[in-house]
Amino acid sequence: MDQRLLPRERGLLRSVSIFADLDATAVASLERLAEVREFPEGAVIVSQEDPGDALFVLAAGRVKVVLYGDSGREIILSIFKAPGDFFGEMSLLDNQPRSATVIAAERSRLLVLSRRDFQAHIEGHPRTALRVLTELSRRLRRADEVIGNLALLDVYGRLAGKLRELAAAEGEESEEGVVLRQRPTQAEIAAMIGTSRETVSRALSELARRGLVQMAGKRLLLRREFLAAED
Repeated sequence: MDQRLLPRERGLLRSVSIFADLDATAVASLERLAEVREFPEGAVIVSQEDPGDALFVLAAGRVKVVLYGDSGREIILSIFKAPGDFFGEMSLLDNQPRSATVIAAERSRLLVLSRRDFQAHIEGHPRTALRVLTELSRRLRRADEVIGNLALLDVYGRLAGKLRELAAAEGEESEEGVVLRQRPTQAEIAAMIGTSRETVSRALSELARRGLVQMAGKRLLLRREFLAAED
């Protein structure tokens, strides 16, 4: 059954970086074209090698972008959890299959724009295409950084780098340092930095023992001396 945008979701597309140059009329036109879909926790939203036939915009929830090794080991490339986060744009531009699998890490609600509607929009709004290219460049640079870290840094260095990255992206300043109120699980962190959950657990425990981080449930405090330290 088709779903419609909730009142609080009106204007959501204005928060999407690639649509930032649009006026209210153009945004409203896109919203009328968007289909709303909901996915339960654990559901596969798109699979690697699927045809790239839609752009997805997160309205609520949390999704993870993953690859799987030959042994079935999961590698997390990205986690999207902010309303307005988007994915799927690459396949729309190069007509290639999906490059990764996207899974709902919790119950999630997404706006979906079809390839046809998205390409028609770009034809009329070329600045959107420029913003897509800018975002692709940013993500490719980030991928290069991740690959370099996996090759050159030990587990502690990769963990420290990931925690500092999360602090910069979503941390809240406090007198003692930076607080992550909803840190990824240890299993998710492990999948992000290419190690095991047990190794992440030991490394976090060691950082806590040294007074560099403090954990309480999903809350994680990164102290200033940790944020300022060299790997």
